[in-house]
Amino acid sequence: MVTSYEASLEALSVHRVGNKIQNEYYSLSEEPLKIDDEVLAGLLMQYFLHPFEKENEIYRFTHSSSDLNLNELFHFCSRIFSGPDLFHELGGQITKHLFDISNHPKIKSGELYVARFSDLQLEGELVDAIGIFKSETKEPYLKVDPAKGGFNLSYEEHAININKLDKGCLIFNTEKTEGFKVMVIDQTNRTDAAYWKDEFLKLKIRNDSFNKTNTTLSVCKNFITNKIDVDFDISKADKIDLLNKSIKYFKEKDSFDINEFSEEVIGNEKAIKSFKNFTNDYNNEFDAGLGESFDISGAAVKKQARVFKSILKLDKNFHIYIHGDKELIEKGFDETKSMNFYKVYFKEEQ
Repeated sequence: MVTSYEASLEALSVHRVGNKIQNEYYSLSEEPLKIDDEVLAGLLMQYFLHPFEKENEIYRFTHSSSDLNLNELFHFCSRIFSGPDLFHELGGQITKHLFDISNHPKIKSGELYVARFSDLQLEGELVDAIGIFKSETKEPYLKVDPAKGGFNLSYEEHAININKLDKGCLIFNTEKTEGFKVMVIDQTNRTDAAYWKDEFLKLKIRNDSFNKTNTTLSVCKNFITNKIDVDFDISKADKIDLLNKSIKYFKEKDSFDINEFSEEVIGNEKAIKSFKNFTNDYNNEFDAGLGESFDISGAAVKKQARVFKSILKLDKNFHIYIHGDKELIEKGFDETKSMNFYKVYFKEEQ
């Protein structure tokens, strides 16, 4: 999580980058922007930094050769941190690099903002940072101005919504030898989404308690949702019960232990073996760095709890929310109506 109460926007350059597959080009500005309007500066700080205030995942620059200096963004940012006078020139190099890797036909053109901040707070430390942001989506905005006897109405057709940052990253001037601390925003969920994080920035997730908790919960959800009923005959109500037990374990414990989790949540010996094999396969395939025990991150649990659904959907007529004891719900089949049914037990109606 980033806080910006003490932060300042020290420098800002704006360029434009197109999609070379669509025969578009890039355009570099000659000088950095001079921002004398305090209101405009405040709006820019909100546009650039507000999306990061609820982010917890920390990444690092990486390269397949293990030589960080071969990562273009690591190289450019290192030089900016070492010599701020190179800021605008290297911002142009960053723009050219983004243009060079924009090889998917659906990648949108847009403005690229390269910013330099001082005194951003991250994990209890005040640090300087470089921000790289791209605005792709434009929206029409209405403007209403008072006039004699009434009001004038006008519009801005291609305006930027400061509450919708399309893509962005913050590179913090700390832990350089490990690849800096980097945070990422990417609001696109289309086929072009991977180019920002994987091709332009070349990042790997920092293997901390947040990431381990987040990834392990994802593996658990994937196992229960997609894998367990391949090997075992299990009802949807039982799968929801397992999901509820999983998230409950992470909410109540301070640390994760795979053996303890397996016994308390999964229970069945064959299912435990299947779960551990599933986890090991994921770990090996994605080099996830998951251990058999680690400290649990409350922030990661809170994030994952939103996607652990406890809803049993019955045709288009009913949804049953299962939050607790699955023994209070029974499944049956009505021979007369040739339909399945659920019987639910409760003490009070609310």
